[in-house]
Amino acid sequence: MALPGQGEFSLVLRTDFSDDPAWDAVCAEIEETEEFSTAVFVSDPRFAGVSVRALVEEDAAADDDAKVFYVFLADETTMADAEHRLLAVDLADEPGRTFRVPPAWFSDISVNLGIANMDFAEFADCVDGSGTYRGCGDG
Repeated sequence: MALPGQGEFSLVLRTDFSDDPAWDAVCAEIEETEEFSTAVFVSDPRFAGVSVRALVEEDAAADDDAKVFYVFLADETTMADAEHRLLAVDLADEPGRTFRVPPAWFSDISVNLGIANMDFAEFADCVDGSGTYRGCGDG
């Protein structure tokens, strides 16, 4: 179950296939907020229900050029949530560390991680009481 290559883009991996309109809405919301597209949307049934642990193990076993440093999951919670909060997953520095992120904040995280301006932990350390990132220091 190798993950698709990441390159300069952020993978948005669909793991819940119960609601096609919700998936379409997630993709549209991300695309609406991005000036330059950094999202690669992966909707492959072989990832249905995949766990964070399985992704961490898969990435740990991958060759160095096939490593994915982080991924955004569109899971069951994402599809049922009115905000469509994705699950951001660290696969590199603290494998398995997660937080939620609404699509409106996807670009902020994706761009900064992509250019190594910030690391995953900096975003994860800014979550609110619900474990959701809504910006650092934005009250």
